[in-house]
Amino acid sequence: MKIVALAGSIVGSKTKTAMLKTVEILERKFPEYEVTLLDLADYKLEFSDGRNYFEYEGDTKYVTNAIMSADAIIIGTPTFQASIPATLKNIFDLLPVNAFRDKVVSVVVTAGTAKHYLMVEQQLKPILAYMKAQIVPTYVFIEEKDFLRKEIINDDILFRLDRLVDDTVQTYHAVDLIRKAKEEEYGF
Repeated sequence: MKIVALAGSIVGSKTKTAMLKTVEILERKFPEYEVTLLDLADYKLEFSDGRNYFEYEGDTKYVTNAIMSADAIIIGTPTFQASIPATLKNIFDLLPVNAFRDKVVSVVVTAGTAKHYLMVEQQLKPILAYMKAQIVPTYVFIEEKDFLRKEIINDDILFRLDRLVDDTVQTYHAVDLIRKAKEEEYGF
């Protein structure tokens, strides 16, 4: 199983901190899986211009190919202006409409305040559903107060990240069983 942990911003440290902790949990609990952290701050991505994702070169090609080859994706996103950052939206724009078909997607959100709690429900989940993702229903919302010196200090958040990792893997296995049963019906 291939899992991509995507830190969907090029600025700040909280989302990256959360995704590093998520990767740490994944690698500890599921060492048999291939886990890749894609921190968008580490890549120079082109803006989407309507081409197919496989027509891009360099970092854009690497990042989109890694996402397309993943079985599960854990998206980490900050909340900017009560929405997702443009860098994350650009990733969605670079990918095809059905990019997340048969992929499980879960979400970790960082925000300065609890006022942005529903951003995932109102903005991110509709995009993921449109792109055919199998969305893990629960997500982890982390506020400014849960961090100190680039560390998560809230034990409840750490517990919920651990649970999100489990839910992501279990959802993938459930979706995979359903997909295989459906393929057997059709004789593939």
